[in-house]
Amino acid sequence: MDTGLTTLNEKEIAAHLSVAQSLIERASVVIKDRSGKSSTELAGTHRRFVSTVSTRGSESTRLVKITETVQALNPQDNMLSPAQHGLLFRLRRGIQVALAVHDLFARQSELESLALENRSVALSGDKAARFHRLLAAGAFVTSFTLASFINQSFETSDDVTGDLPEPVFSFESPHEAVKHIIMGLDEAISEARDDSQLIARTKAFARLCLDGLVQRRARFDELEGFEQNHIRLDADDFELNGFDIRDRGRRKPLIMNFKKPNEVVGNHIAKYQAIKLAKMLMAYDFDRQLNPFVELGGFIFTFIGDGFPGTGKTTLIQMIAGLINDYCNVAGYSFHYENFGVDQISSYQGKSGQNCKQFITNVLDTRVIGFGTVDDIDQIAAKRSDERASAGQQEITAVLMEGFSGANTVIRGNCSFGMFSNYPENVDDALRQRAGARWLVDGPQTEDDYIDIFALLLGKNHNIALGDHDLYAAQAIKQAVRSAYDRHSLPQEENLLRVYEKVAKANGEMKTLADIGMYLHAIKQAEPRFTGRAIKNITDAVKMRAMDIDLPDEWFENPESFMHKSYDEKYAMINEMRTPITMDMIVQEVNRYADSEFRYTDKSDAAAVDNIIRDQRVRERAIEEISEMKEKGTWNA
Repeated sequence: MDTGLTTLNEKEIAAHLSVAQSLIERASVVIKDRSGKSSTELAGTHRRFVSTVSTRGSESTRLVKITETVQALNPQDNMLSPAQHGLLFRLRRGIQVALAVHDLFARQSELESLALENRSVALSGDKAARFHRLLAAGAFVTSFTLASFINQSFETSDDVTGDLPEPVFSFESPHEAVKHIIMGLDEAISEARDDSQLIARTKAFARLCLDGLVQRRARFDELEGFEQNHIRLDADDFELNGFDIRDRGRRKPLIMNFKKPNEVVGNHIAKYQAIKLAKMLMAYDFDRQLNPFVELGGFIFTFIGDGFPGTGKTTLIQMIAGLINDYCNVAGYSFHYENFGVDQISSYQGKSGQNCKQFITNVLDTRVIGFGTVDDIDQIAAKRSDERASAGQQEITAVLMEGFSGANTVIRGNCSFGMFSNYPENVDDALRQRAGARWLVDGPQTEDDYIDIFALLLGKNHNIALGDHDLYAAQAIKQAVRSAYDRHSLPQEENLLRVYEKVAKANGEMKTLADIGMYLHAIKQAEPRFTGRAIKNITDAVKMRAMDIDLPDEWFENPESFMHKSYDEKYAMINEMRTPITMDMIVQEVNRYADSEFRYTDKSDAAAVDNIIRDQRVRERAIEEISEMKEKGTWNA
């Protein structure tokens, strides 16, 4: 159920049908000449006549017939192709929706009442100024809605060939706003040579319009109230959330070196939970837009994986993406994988945050199964206290915090986000705590692990005997995970172990929830960053352990067995396999989470100590060299 939904009735949209139809057939656009260039090309050239007499500020009228432009793309055929007809139909529908949204803006602001008053008696003074500001703001809303509708109406994987015209906007009235976008679109598609380029250029021009409008947004103070609107038209699969840009993205085939689970050596708990996550995502119900694991508990929406360089974080990402991709191929679902990297940090103010918001929006798309990663997050999102961090890094931190656990975050269960880092202690504390699950990616650990990984990477182009070793037996996931979980019955970090032993000595073995509460409080006293959010993450992890069920592989071999069943059927099938929560689960998950916090703190403290020692050594060396220079008389030379 959408919250804060602003209703837009079909009757209100249909009221603009005749106007929209007339505009795509014939639009007379008044153009204010700002360059002195003629709009007519010189015969036989692509250059325009430039007069020696200044015409800046003058006006001209251009007649745009975009229907004829589309028909002219294939002059040998009197009928429109499906793509051409679809473009004109979606454009007409977009104009209707844009004008209906403008009417909504007029009702919500003073524009409607001032317009009525102006028809009877011409406004003057402050009222006239207010009216013209609202009129311009309404035209902005119309332009943004139309560009958004066109942008969301089409998907394409084609790149645009040739240049696109720079959009020209008019904020004089809603109809002029529409006409100027039609004029720009007409020019953009006139260069198309086939239907694929027609759609590609249409979508690219719409996105160009949105970027230009976002840059001009600050000019209109009257738009603040409209930003709270959330409009959704299910019939058109169209959403308008204030002035956020929602893009379907470019659905190109995913190209990645996928890894199989047996190619991931070590990292047993991380691998096990990754396999579970891939299967969890496939329980998502597209009709209900909800996942039974979200309702029952145990869904992993965000997680952070940390470990030393070379321990297998990238391999783990390739394994998760490969599993989800294979399951989606079986089910016939769309899969969207996206990584947010350092190349999306921009030097332009606000652009980094916009890029990050678009990344989150793309992965959250309720029509796809999504998996988003932020690799090397310590380089991308900065600590808010870091004065050396760029403004772009600070913007990304704020957007990720809001997207992962903000007031408007809605977890539906169709996607998951993973953050990975070699140095998680450098990630902002609040952002790190928004990771519901902690995966220690420590790579191969045992002698068997190292034999397995060496044999795997060496390949088969040799005749060297394996020796006395059962290849990959140590990677048998269930046994390995059971042993890995058992290790967390006691803390692994030395500082946490001291807290555990102190509590155990004072209160004995933990048997009740009160005992767990005392242990958590003792951890808080030793580690101030162990907050209420940490407790929530621990309880979520415990619920996930209760849902620690091994969904049968047979359910994912054909879609009818599980993936295409109704939500209620999926819910019942999963619920039957749920196990009760035990004290061992709780203690292990408390220790696993607290271990990670103490590990981050210890690393951060150790790094700080190393820096202080290094600075002191440099200082002492500088004092010695200065003394030598003074003795030689070269200090002031």
